[in-house]
Parts: sequence; C-alpha cells; structure tokens
Amino acid sequence: MEFQDVVRRRRMVRRFTDEPVSDESLQRIMRNAVRGPSAGFSQGQGFLVLTGEPLERLRNFEWWAAEETKAAPAVVIPFSAKDVYLDRYAQPDKGWTDRSEDHWPVPYWDIDTGMAALLILQTAVDEGLGAVFFGLGKDQWPGLREEFGVPDIYVPIGMIAIGHPAEEGVSEGASPLTRMRKRFDEMVHWGQWK
Repeated sequence: MEFQDVVRRRRMVRRFTDEPVSDESLQRIMRNAVRGPSAGFSQGQGFLVLTGEPLERLRNFEWWAAEETKAAPAVVIPFSAKDVYLDRYAQPDKGWTDRSEDHWPVPYWDIDTGMAALLILQTAVDEGLGAVFFGLGKDQWPGLREEFGVPDIYVPIGMIAIGHPAEEGVSEGASPLTRMRKRFDEMVHWGQWK
C-alpha cells in the first residue's frame, strides 16, 4: 500500500471480527514501532503485546475497554520511561550533569512513545488491519503493572486494540460522525500564525 493511502485510510476502528491477527503482522507492526524517533536515542519506550491468554487476563479487569473493542484479538500497550531519558541526558555526550526535568520543555518520553503509537496505527492499516488507541486511567496503572510484571518506571500512555475491522467506514457514535474535520487552513499556518 502506498504511504498516502495508509495516511488517508487510518481511522480509529472500534469493532473487530474474531479472526486472529497473524504473528507476522504483529512482528511487522512492532518492528516499525521501535523505529520511531527517540530523543538522544534514549529508547525509553516499552511495549506489552497481548494476545491469547494474557489478553484474556487483561479483559478480566473491570475497567477494560468499551464492549465493541473487547473482540480485538491483539492489544499493544505502549509505555514511556522518563527515567531512561533523564539518565541518558545526564551522560557526558549530552552535556547535562544532572537528571533535572527542568531541562525538558515538554516530556519527550511521552512524545516519542506517542510517535511509536502512531507507527503502530499506521502499520496496522498497511497490514490490512484496523486499530484504535484509547486511554487508561492513572488509577489503573498499579493493577496493570502487577498483573503483567511491568516495572514501575514504565508509564502506559494508553492502549491500542488491533484486529480485522468488522465494519466499513466510521463506527457509530464516533467523533467524525458528530464533528467535522477542521479546515486545513485553520490548522496549518505558513510563515505566520493568522
């Protein structure tokens, strides 16, 4: 598939068939995810890929996703690790001598992990699959960490359900049905914000 087609076709798919996602597709998706940008090549991301029995354990949490997303045969949880970035930028080749967060105007650990999440969403489209990114409340982190052995330094930025779409077009109740996309010139400013 051409890249422009991937970008145009990417949408949040909320309903999936029960057809499994091939291991080959999951491998390609995750190999692309780890190719995302990383400030200072810190590589402070981690990804938990759940299928089969581990995914069933996730589904047993009372806070699990909306009913229609439950059928997804795969879920990826992208994690960011601030400490990895702080440690990396305290190394001699980066010029900072401390681990202060004051050096960071924005949390690049979350930004880099968000870029990896977008690569997951785009690669799913390229694989002929659908995916949806959804949030996870902070109060849900401890149980998730305990259940799956995730070290405390890793923070889940959300979850991505992946599978074969059960519908064409936009899911009922989705934002594109109730809100129009902003005009290009409302969002993109050339040379001067107007």
